[in-house]
Amino acid sequence: MHILWLKTELLHPIDKGGKIRTYQTLKHLKSRHEVTYLCLDDGTAAADAEGRAEEYCHALIRVPFAAPAKGTGAFYADLARNVVSALPYAVARYRSPAMREAIRRAVRERAVDLVICDFLTPSINVPDELGVPTLLFQHNVEAAIWERHATVAEHLVKKAYMREQWRRMRAFERHECRRFDHVIAVSEADRDVFRDDYGVTSVSAVPTGVDTDFFRPSGAVPVRAHEIAFTGSMDWMPNEDGIAWFVQEVLPLVRRELPDASLSIVGRNPTPGVRALASAAPGIEVTGTVPDIRPYLERAAAIIVPLRVGGGTRLKIFEAMAMERAIVSTTIGAEGLPVTDKTDIRIADDAAGFASAILDLLRDPEQAARIGKAAARQVREHFGWQGVTEQFAAACVATVEQVQHQRMAGHAA
Repeated sequence: MHILWLKTELLHPIDKGGKIRTYQTLKHLKSRHEVTYLCLDDGTAAADAEGRAEEYCHALIRVPFAAPAKGTGAFYADLARNVVSALPYAVARYRSPAMREAIRRAVRERAVDLVICDFLTPSINVPDELGVPTLLFQHNVEAAIWERHATVAEHLVKKAYMREQWRRMRAFERHECRRFDHVIAVSEADRDVFRDDYGVTSVSAVPTGVDTDFFRPSGAVPVRAHEIAFTGSMDWMPNEDGIAWFVQEVLPLVRRELPDASLSIVGRNPTPGVRALASAAPGIEVTGTVPDIRPYLERAAAIIVPLRVGGGTRLKIFEAMAMERAIVSTTIGAEGLPVTDKTDIRIADDAAGFASAILDLLRDPEQAARIGKAAARQVREHFGWQGVTEQFAAACVATVEQVQHQRMAGHAA
């Protein structure tokens, strides 16, 4: 079948969780189906992004797009205009009449069998009544992220803003999920939200995967006894919030017992707030983008996922698990993942409990090794990309067949 895949960006560089999930899924679909990739292009992708698109699609359609860069005067003016809108700003900023028309034209001229909207944001540009089955690929419950931002915000103005964005996002997300013929979630927990809270009648869960051949210990990088590491896109608000909480509330408790404990914050585009953490206390490194995350994972005695805000599933956890690392996470950080506290992960939600779990691992390398090996077995047996992407492809085929059956039944009636 011919799939039209919609996204707000080109994929390269593949440097964050959502792009990795999309890339792996598309590579599998491309091996069995015709894939046209239609995206907004704001000019910020890698220089080779267009040429490398052939890795995941047969045809590429780029729609020129200009959105105000974060932190600029135009960005704040855009935010101000959004005050009177019913749409959440995270969605409204991607509105593109040109993309909407490009979608109509592609469906009309390319004999498309299925339209897949990747993430919620491009859905604002998907017309009604395209005449072909439509599928929404939801990497998160987006409203849950904004609700949690509102919960943890301390400044009253920020809290009020986040609550309003949450209210708008929930209404928009519910409407969009019900508008598509099928929704794919990345965890059973997210699937249940879409079904039970939003009333979505056609929804399935396809788990996150990991490249279990790539993410495997080399044996050449020695573990640093008291090093803690956090990995992820450091311009994503939940990551920025989580690592700030860790440095301010948890790390001092760890260092009260182990003064030489160090922290590596590893990931792309650290914000000024994240960069400032490097000077908050000695022994904190903010790397920015690195060519290969694996050495940082392999050398760490413990990996942390201190998220207080989030949704979907965390590729960073699966990568660390495949590297046989022991992980300490909040419940939210590991939400939707088939992990068990003290078996293949440590779970703690308050500062004292989080610090205690880290100290257990740093003081007991045998416990850390046992948890790390159990974690690796879990992902290698159940969450390699081959099996995960086959599930996604099967859901796509089933969606087309389901819609065709419904239309035939409607004509017969």
